[in-house]
Amino acid sequence: MPVAVLSTVKQSMMKKTLTTLSLAMLFLACGSDTSDESPTSTSVEQATMPAPSYEANPQPVEKQEVATLEVGSAAPDFHLPGADGEMHALEDYADAKVIVLAFTANHCPTAQAYEQRLIDFQNDYQDKGVQVVAISPNSPLGLLYEELGYTDLNDDYDKLEVRADYAGFNFPYLYDGDDHAVSLKYGPVATPHVFILDEDRILRYTGRMDESERPGTANAEDLRAATDALLAGEEIAEPKTPTFGCSTKWAWKTEYNEQSEEKWQARPVTLEKADQKKVSELVANENNDKLRLINVWATWCGPCVMEYPEFIKLQRMYGARDFEFVSISADKPDKEDRALAFLEKVHSGVDNYLYTGENIYGLVEALDPSWNGALPYTILVEPGGKVVYSHQAEVDFLELKRAIVEHEMMGRVY
Repeated sequence: MPVAVLSTVKQSMMKKTLTTLSLAMLFLACGSDTSDESPTSTSVEQATMPAPSYEANPQPVEKQEVATLEVGSAAPDFHLPGADGEMHALEDYADAKVIVLAFTANHCPTAQAYEQRLIDFQNDYQDKGVQVVAISPNSPLGLLYEELGYTDLNDDYDKLEVRADYAGFNFPYLYDGDDHAVSLKYGPVATPHVFILDEDRILRYTGRMDESERPGTANAEDLRAATDALLAGEEIAEPKTPTFGCSTKWAWKTEYNEQSEEKWQARPVTLEKADQKKVSELVANENNDKLRLINVWATWCGPCVMEYPEFIKLQRMYGARDFEFVSISADKPDKEDRALAFLEKVHSGVDNYLYTGENIYGLVEALDPSWNGALPYTILVEPGGKVVYSHQAEVDFLELKRAIVEHEMMGRVY
């Protein structure tokens, strides 16, 4: 999908200075929080997503050896919820001469690299009696934030519809992340991994789509050759091929989640002072090779503290790549202790700053003169200072994630 360099809420009425009204708007937008306790953190993205018709319930699963289904075996049946909210079974596709089961995932860069090839394949073969059915085998319990560096979505059930719509899937996309009831029977070793079933629902091919991961360098030649052979009533020349991609996230793979969480919570949380000059330097983003996301917040701003933990998730997702998150508190300098306490509570182990300029107008002038001063305010800056995303008020985190991952410095594939 093309990158839409996303909506920017810039006010043309403000160029170099702010009026007294602008400062009043800042307080009206957020109000004054007199409580010492910040609101419970919630996900803005989740709050705006429609409720799924199927209620997922990922379960712990006992660790076990998983074997890939052997070619020549009868295909195990399935009864799984789809991104469309309906339940799907193998018998629902009884009219298909060939069924291609493609185990794939939202988060995996290799899986994303093959999505268009799978869409093109379904377009080319749907009139020949071939049906693609995609299945997400991954348990959300086995997925790290640190494994989400190439995506805007995790592998939760309610994110399947988002991915299917955005990528333009022309085939069903099913969820098997609660207990791997189906995936354990087929044994996908990675995403993507395809299994081709003949008209008698016998497994005739298992493996890769083609040999070249990068989009535009191949056209699912192995998948097409195997399917052509079945449609012609011939034997498949190579019925089993290796597959490459992200390992299946089985529900028992939780030890790294625990280690990752402990490591993140052990990071030191500091709060440095930043005057107008320092803020200008942060926005200029010189001598730096990373996209820099800057969020201005305050402890007295309810929306700020509600959404702030989501910014920390972004750092954990993309921080191993060309990305960094920086926070700037607009609390008064004499409220430094309160700001630091909040940052410690949410484990904000990033570069945190407290603005110490003479007044709020200096912060506005240094950050973005067209900002009207209301909090929260967020910008994404390229090296060299070009602002590629800006937003006043609470962020749509799905939109922001797409602005990050689809930027030319990042990308969804290796």
